[in-house]
Amino acid sequence: MRAGAAFLAVSLLAFAGGASAEFRSVVEPAVAYDTPSERGKKLFVVSRGYPVDAVVTLEGWVRVRDPAGELAWLPAKALSDRRTVVVTAPAATVRERADEDAPIVFQAANGVILDYAEPGAPGWVRVRHRDGQAGFVRISQVWGG
Repeated sequence: MRAGAAFLAVSLLAFAGGASAEFRSVVEPAVAYDTPSERGKKLFVVSRGYPVDAVVTLEGWVRVRDPAGELAWLPAKALSDRRTVVVTAPAATVRERADEDAPIVFQAANGVILDYAEPGAPGWVRVRHRDGQAGFVRISQVWGG
């Protein structure tokens, strides 16, 4: 009985955001469901490359959270360990160095997906655009890092 209660407590913490984030990206467009089954209600389609926070894994399915905090189930085969971030600010400024005074490399509009390259200085993350440009962006301007 105690093991069941402990599992429930850990599951509730994970759903409430008490667990650390495990960001992954979607390999190809995938249908999100309300239950871990293709017989569940289809909620929406998740775009290729989109970052999600993997909350719980259950028999070939992963419960994921999106930037808005919405939860849905995706088939585990639809996810990759490759990390991406999505711009959540109206525009994200990508700089040469993790410094507000560094030259601007490029700007990315809201909704643009960037490859996560590596963590930067506190509050920054190194990203790469699909066209090859790379630099550092404030973590507050993106989600998934």
